Amino acid sequence: MTQLIAPPLILLLLVLLAASSLRILREYERGVVFQLGRFWRVKGPGLVILIPGIQQMVRIDLRVVTLDVPSQDVISRDNVTLKVNAVLYFKVIDPERAVIQVEHYLAATSQLAQTTLRAVLGKHTLDEMLSERERLNLDLQKILDSQTDAWGIKVTNVEIKHVDLNDSMIRAIARQAEAERERRAKVIHAEGELQASEKLAQAAQILAREPQALQLRYLETLTVIAADKNSTIVFPLPLDIVGPLLDVLRKRPSPEA
Repeated sequence: MTQLIAPPLILLLLVLLAASSLRILREYERGVVFQLGRFWRVKGPGLVILIPGIQQMVRIDLRVVTLDVPSQDVISRDNVTLKVNAVLYFKVIDPERAVIQVEHYLAATSQLAQTTLRAVLGKHTLDEMLSERERLNLDLQKILDSQTDAWGIKVTNVEIKHVDLNDSMIRAIARQAEAERERRAKVIHAEGELQASEKLAQAAQILAREPQALQLRYLETLTVIAADKNSTIVFPLPLDIVGPLLDVLRKRPSPEA
């Protein structure tokens, strides 16, 4: 009876042993294998055979990980309090270091991203955060990539998602934008007045050099006045017409003489 039970039991033990020693890794996975607690090698993808009780394996995903950085309270360089959140893209490029050099590389990268976000944005003003996001994203990516390099992690991109302001700051920015628009309108009006005065000065110089042009302008003015339905018409007389008449009147002798 014992002989009949022994072969199935041995077969079952062999199946369990084989199941515990075989691992299948996908194309984007690698296995960091330890032998008696010491690093042995990185295996995969495909079928990996382990020695039960002697070798252990840690799976590492090599795909790009999208990590959401929670909103952080940031005080800008111009003392404005705001909340900023971001999204971080990174991937493991060295599975050995990602397992040996840091515990739980996902949590470590998340905490590092939060502290770096507060530190970097605190060195910039609110206007820079709103208008120079591309440069800030690049600065964050370079800093995080240099710090996670020792963990075998490559930070590929960092994007600032939202910059949340309180209501008072939103009203202040709106007033600032309105003042800026008024300033631009006044500057444009002043530039228009300057150009008009320059053109009038040029026209006056041309009329001074060409008396005929002044006469034509006089006739044109009379035409414009005559076109209007006015009960009273005032005719402007140029000085070159009135001047000779006044000279003749001065030269005539008085009747008493």
